Amino acid sequence: MNVQRDFLLLVSLAAAAAAPAGQTAAPEAIGGVTQSAAPILDFSGIWAHPSLNALEQPLSGPGPVRNRSRRPSEPQAGAGNGAQLVGDYTNPILQPWAAEVVKKFGEISLAGKGYPTPRNQCWPEGMPFVVSNFGMQMLQQPDKITILYPFDHQFRQVRMNQPHPPHVTPSWYGDSVGHYEDNELVIDTVGIKIGRFSMFDWFGTPYTEALHLVERYRMLDYQATKEAVERAAKEHFQNEYPDNGPRPADYKGKGLQVQLTVDDAAAFTMPWSATVTFRRALDEWVELVCAENREWYPGTYSEVPTADKPDF
Repeated sequence: MNVQRDFLLLVSLAAAAAAPAGQTAAPEAIGGVTQSAAPILDFSGIWAHPSLNALEQPLSGPGPVRNRSRRPSEPQAGAGNGAQLVGDYTNPILQPWAAEVVKKFGEISLAGKGYPTPRNQCWPEGMPFVVSNFGMQMLQQPDKITILYPFDHQFRQVRMNQPHPPHVTPSWYGDSVGHYEDNELVIDTVGIKIGRFSMFDWFGTPYTEALHLVERYRMLDYQATKEAVERAAKEHFQNEYPDNGPRPADYKGKGLQVQLTVDDAAAFTMPWSATVTFRRALDEWVELVCAENREWYPGTYSEVPTADKPDF
């Protein structure tokens, strides 16, 4: 099974290398309408951000659940306390039942206990929880984009210039379709599966299978990236070298920002948005395997998924 996965990854890498960025997409007929040609932007490569629970507040409008527990001392005094995940259940985006779920998870954390998440249980993190990984790698091809995540070999595939099927079978990462729009890559995702440990973020914020996500990827110049990272530092503790690590401090290249728009009327009272800001990462890719680190809380072990039958 590992050999097959590695083979598929090599094929994807080779195909991505054969499709140089900056080429122009040919016009296509989608839904009976011919789409105009647009330049294919280059988002390829390895990207990292310095925070694990990384959803950043938008500059305006409703945003994600914040941590009510703040760091009492330096470094980053006043930022969210990663040792206590106490989601703000008073956030007006939450439906009453969802607010109650967030509140209960916070009470567990305040009691000095851990609670199960898809990560510490070695389950698929799914969308959108997987976005909170420290990093990702994007592989661009004319007909699809593959996004790799370093934790437990997770990946997503985005079909380009295609509609969603009439009936979507729910899956961990949903059905994602994308297109290029001006200077952005736009990814639309529906059909996200709900599992035993599914949650939107590290505070346990719930969602339903009605969840509709729109991601807008855009490049930022160095100054805009620096400002975005500094804003994020007021909310989330930042690691200098998360997993594969950002470029050295003197790196002045562009960053990548994802704007996430969330719509799920069953769990949220209104649509809301968040951003995640990435910097170029070092080429080294650190492999992280949950099943090799099963003790997620002292004396508590992960419910590693088991297969009903052998792979071969």
